[in-house]
Amino acid sequence: MLVADRLTRSFSGVAAVRDASFEIPRGQIVGFLGPNGAGKTTTMRMLSGFLPPSSGRATIAGFDTVDDSFHARRCVGYLTEANPLYPEMRVRSYLAHRATLYAVPRRERSHSVDRALERCRLADVRRKRIGALSKGYRQRVGLAAAILHKPPVLILDEPTSGLDPAQIAETRALLRELAGEHTVLLSTHILPEVERTCDRVIVIARGRIRADDTPADLLERSHPSPPYIVELRPASGDDPRAEPLDIFRAIRGVASAQVERATPDGWRRLLISAAPDAPDLREAFAHAARDHGFLVRELRRESASLEGLFSRLIERAYEGDAAPEEPSP
Repeated sequence: MLVADRLTRSFSGVAAVRDASFEIPRGQIVGFLGPNGAGKTTTMRMLSGFLPPSSGRATIAGFDTVDDSFHARRCVGYLTEANPLYPEMRVRSYLAHRATLYAVPRRERSHSVDRALERCRLADVRRKRIGALSKGYRQRVGLAAAILHKPPVLILDEPTSGLDPAQIAETRALLRELAGEHTVLLSTHILPEVERTCDRVIVIARGRIRADDTPADLLERSHPSPPYIVELRPASGDDPRAEPLDIFRAIRGVASAQVERATPDGWRRLLISAAPDAPDLREAFAHAARDHGFLVRELRRESASLEGLFSRLIERAYEGDAAPEEPSP
């Protein structure tokens, strides 16, 4: 449905996007992640036909965004981060105006507007002026405008920017509903929302694609054996009968153990790494601590997070190559 093939865009000899390639099938929601200046917006502008690539190509529903730009753009609903609206217009009038611009046939226009109002939960404010609406409702108006002409592909640049938690949850639910009819590519900085909303994640940094997979598979590959945290101290308050690091290092399946933090009152927080093929070791740790006279107030296994993975990918990108600049429009 949406294909990027070695997309590259340079400004004044500086590459903002370099050899970006990926393919998104029908009905999938894909999160497009990257720090500021990574190339997200430039890539989305090339995919939407707003900006031609310096090299490479993109297709939307089989139409080349350069050679067949008219048909490709008719297949895209594009919501920019700025979400430009006419604040003096009323919601329904604005959507009717946009439907005219999209060349929605006259006999279908009213139905298309009513359908967009209903899908984006705007029916109760359809007669209000856009300038009087909250940020959340204005975002919904922009999204309603993007789906008016029933495009097979939606490209959404920061659709939850500036929304409160309740509005973000509503937008997430709406995006899941839209995925039944549209392929969705969205950029965002809210990583927990990506895990809850997206079927797949593409990470871009310094103009290059750094990762592309489902959130679960990315986390599994990046952190196949999350470490354990054990916080303990001698039960008697005296010196322990054995050194806790030696105790845990002797347990089968432990790869390494180190003291992460110690407090003046005797508590020590240990960070313990297990071998990739080791079973769950929490029960073994609990038995070892009890048998050697230690009190335990924390025993858990750390869970891998998309935020941690994202940070590591960005750090590697900044260590690995020179930074392109993503200019302002």
